[in-house]
Amino acid sequence: MNPFYKNLALWLVITLLMIMLYNLFNQQQMTDSTMSYSEFLSMVEAERVEKVTIQGQEILVTDSNRTRYRVYAPRDLDLINILRNKGVTIEAKPPAESPWYVSVLVSWFPMIILIGVWIFFMRQMQSGGGKALSFGKSRARLLSDQQEKVTFDDVAGIDEAKEELEEIVEFLMDPKKFTRLGGRIPKGVLLVGAPGTGKTLLARAIAGEASVPFFSISGSDFVEMFVGVGASRVRDLFVQGKKNAPCIIFIDEIDAVGRHRGAGLGGGHDEREQTLNQLLVEMDGFESNEGVILISATNRPDVLDPALLRPGRFDRQIVVAMPDIRGRLKILEVHMKKSPIAKDVDVKILARGTPGFSGADLENLVNEAALLAAKRNKKKVEMEDFEDAKDKVYMGLERKSKVVREEDRKTTAYHEGGHALVARFLPHTEAINKITIVPRGRAAGVTWFLPEERDFKYKDQLESELSVAFGGRVAEEIIFNRISTGASADIKQATALAQRMIRNWGMSEKLGLLSFDQGDEQIFLGREISQHRDYSEETARKIDEEIYRLIDDAYQRAHKVLEENTDILHRLADLLLEKETVMGAELDEIIREMRPGIELSVPDDIDLDDEPVVADASAETPPDDEPVDDSEAPEASTEDENDDPF
Repeated sequence: MNPFYKNLALWLVITLLMIMLYNLFNQQQMTDSTMSYSEFLSMVEAERVEKVTIQGQEILVTDSNRTRYRVYAPRDLDLINILRNKGVTIEAKPPAESPWYVSVLVSWFPMIILIGVWIFFMRQMQSGGGKALSFGKSRARLLSDQQEKVTFDDVAGIDEAKEELEEIVEFLMDPKKFTRLGGRIPKGVLLVGAPGTGKTLLARAIAGEASVPFFSISGSDFVEMFVGVGASRVRDLFVQGKKNAPCIIFIDEIDAVGRHRGAGLGGGHDEREQTLNQLLVEMDGFESNEGVILISATNRPDVLDPALLRPGRFDRQIVVAMPDIRGRLKILEVHMKKSPIAKDVDVKILARGTPGFSGADLENLVNEAALLAAKRNKKKVEMEDFEDAKDKVYMGLERKSKVVREEDRKTTAYHEGGHALVARFLPHTEAINKITIVPRGRAAGVTWFLPEERDFKYKDQLESELSVAFGGRVAEEIIFNRISTGASADIKQATALAQRMIRNWGMSEKLGLLSFDQGDEQIFLGREISQHRDYSEETARKIDEEIYRLIDDAYQRAHKVLEENTDILHRLADLLLEKETVMGAELDEIIREMRPGIELSVPDDIDLDDEPVVADASAETPPDDEPVDDSEAPEASTEDENDDPF
């Protein structure tokens, strides 16, 4: 029965019982009017009383008009003589006694109420998540057919992981296909990946595809303050699994219970360690768990106990990696099916424009675009909505309320134009998606690139990235003959990139193929200190010289490009001040118009087009690094460090 109707029936019974008791004890009081003893004596003296019925200390009075009254009388010995003298008919009855069942009910009623309330609360606790009377029972939820199913068709961008899990589903449906050659399906599968990559979605897809029971539970559901409860829940979970074999058990965030043993304060008696020990025994103990496949997910495989990862337990570890450009394309197509999409939306550009996005990030991007389109009263989601949603996800909302001085706005336009022109005229640079001076988050403007996803980056590419990073600062110097704090992020990223080129990647002919990585950094009194340094002071001086040489060469290259193309820089800055956002194709049109016959480099095609990374996001090697906001808002036009917004 539905719990709502059970509770409703219980309260109806209680209400009816209370009404019955009230009517039972107040039946006579409701039928007869009451009067005081003084009024009764006055009526007797006035000879208005015809008959009285005495029952204990209650007197039922009938007057000459046949009206009945009820009087509670004290023990008055003269009352009988007074009534006889006035000729009143007197009738006597023994005191009224309640029925036996009423006496029993009155005496036991408080106890019955207490027992009923106790049963009610216990049932409530057991029907919820508490299960006060069954601590050791598993909290695993059996996926029902009524819930919305997710299949492998709904999972995109992680084809390798999906392929391995499809094999497990196929085994559950037809185990003889694998066992006839002596093979054994893995007992446990560990899904490893960064947050948002789709580990839980994969598990839901397995449940949707497999025609077997699917139990789902979180790692934190095993751990309680009472020692032994977690181990008992593990035992009960596998008992349920064996009863429903073949089946799948999914434990999300297994690192909550599967961390290295020996780290707890309680040693071997620690509740979490006992739970882990029981899990290890159940996965590969004396008893066979044929047909029970355990699937777990975590984004912290480094903290898991080694015994949990050995063959025979989690036999197979599946890495659910961040999607590449083709994966992002497929994920976007899956999520776009839920919304009406305009014809101008180019999914390929969006896929290339979202490096470093996980599946959850891409779903959020599509959702934000749909919300923006609805806010603008559009019938379909357009490319403009996706671009604005991408900017919002990367950098935050547009700061429309911010008051920007015209001087600062002009500085930002030339700063971003400097980045764009250096990137467009130097070789081995990435295509430009758009340039904008719309303030978002902490950035006054941003130049978005469309990076090519590569396994390696080369020295000439990195040198061009250094020059692009200084394009904004050089443009300010050339146009205004003054500098601002807006290039602080550019300088920081360029310095970090130059240090990696010299220290880590052996890109200095003077120092040779040596690594000067300083290792882990420690913080002491607010300062970063190196843990160790395996080279001399003379070598450190040479490293600093090489880093400075790289920076200076990059600066000179940027200066030469902008000196030769100042007219294009003015044209681009004017267009930015007018439109606030200029697309990469518009910049190419300006260059071809003002430099007829010039051949602009075209980035290598990898079956898809374009993709953005911020103008000064040049520091890291991996192409999927998260883009970094370009220049901060130029708060001042001096080199004073106190004016730096950071």
